[in-house]
Amino acid sequence: MTSKTTDLQQPTILSYVKDIPNLCSLAGLACTMLAIYFCIIGVYAAAMIGMIWAVAFDWADGLVARRMKGRTGTDSSFGGQLDVLIDIVSYGVTPAILLLSYGGFSPLFLIGAFLMVAASAIRLSYFSTFGLAGGTKYTGLALDNNSILIVFIVLFAGFFDKDTFAIILYACCLIITALNVSEIKTPKLSGKPMHVVILGIYTLTITALYSWQLL
Repeated sequence: MTSKTTDLQQPTILSYVKDIPNLCSLAGLACTMLAIYFCIIGVYAAAMIGMIWAVAFDWADGLVARRMKGRTGTDSSFGGQLDVLIDIVSYGVTPAILLLSYGGFSPLFLIGAFLMVAASAIRLSYFSTFGLAGGTKYTGLALDNNSILIVFIVLFAGFFDKDTFAIILYACCLIITALNVSEIKTPKLSGKPMHVVILGIYTLTITALYSWQLL
């Protein structure tokens, strides 16, 4: 009888889609999918716009969740799990596909791509286990910084031929990957309104610059 009662009270899977923070997370995932698509077909300016907007929606979901009233512990737990799964796609898989695309999908670049995804998985697993160091700082470079840095780096692609820039991007990605799994302590930026405003300005600036390239 208890088992049947529990089953009846358990919410449906899709009921969580109505949660506004989860909708923000899914909007970020949509941006990520667009970024992956444009990476594959080589329209990098559009891919960069998708990548930075994925970060913006990622930060927005946490901000909205903290301001909403009436969310249960289950709502928060589900949202946290959803965030982790989307993060590995947004900040691990997407940069890896960008690197592969710039490298002409060469097996040599596959090594770097694997390291990026593996480091993302390890980094997220570590955070899920231990949380913030001292309650305020991340251990290792937080994954959202991957996209924030990469969209800036790619702005300089026009100063080099594609093969040369592919090597530069490879080196930068490896450095970022090493920082992801390092022992450095970095502050949690996404929870503070001022940092969200700064990210908003950065997102709009990056969007404008890459939109200009697409014209």
